[in-house]
Amino acid sequence: MAICRIPPRSGVAFPLGRGLCLRIIDPDGEQVSDLLAFNAEDIGEAISSGRSLDYASKIYLTTGDAIYSNRSNVMLRILQDTVGRHDFLLTPCSKDTFRLIYGDEHPHRGCFGNLAAAIEPYGIGPDQIPTAFNVFMNVTVDAAGGLRVEAPLSKPGDSIVLQAQQDLIIALTACAALQSNNYAFKPIDYEVLGVPAAVVVAGQADDTGTLGAA
Repeated sequence: MAICRIPPRSGVAFPLGRGLCLRIIDPDGEQVSDLLAFNAEDIGEAISSGRSLDYASKIYLTTGDAIYSNRSNVMLRILQDTVGRHDFLLTPCSKDTFRLIYGDEHPHRGCFGNLAAAIEPYGIGPDQIPTAFNVFMNVTVDAAGGLRVEAPLSKPGDSIVLQAQQDLIIALTACAALQSNNYAFKPIDYEVLGVPAAVVVAGQADDTGTLGAA
C-alpha cells in the first residue's frame, strides 16, 4: 500500500494481517506516535507493557525485541529500527493529562481520545485501551527513578518496522502532547508492507516487497 499520513494530533486504526509488516515513519523529526495492537479475533487480547518489558528485562525495546500481549503471546516483533529509543511506560496523553499536567482549561482529547475514536468501529471501548507503545518517544529515568520526557531522538525520515505475529487491529496517532514532540505538532507517516517474514533479511526485501535497506 502507499504511504499514508496521519495529520497532527489525530489517529487512525486498521487491520494488519499476520506476517505483514508495518513501517512507522517520522517525516519531519521529533514526533511521537502512540501504537496499540489488539487481536483481531479476540479484542480482549492487547499489547502489554508490563509483560513486554518484563520478558525483555529492559525498558527500551528495539530491533529483535517482541511486543507481548496480556496473555503472553507475541503480537509484534521489531524487525528494523533507525532510532532505538521508544517509550513503553507512559499512558497515552488525554484530556486529563492536559488538565492535570499542563493546566489546560479546555483540553484537547489527546491521543487517548483519538485512539478511542479510531478503534470504536472495531467494537473496542475506551476502558480496553492499554499503555501504548510510544514510538519515537524519549523518556529517561534518573538514578532516583524519576521520569523525564525529553525531545525525541528521531530525525526526518527515521522509521521502525514491526511484523505482525497474529491478525491484528492496529491504532496509531500523531501524538498530541507538546512536551513529547519538542513543542511542535507534526504528522506521522505509515505503510503496510506486503512482505512475508521469509524475505525480510537485514532490513531488505526481495523484488516483491518494498522494505528498504536500513
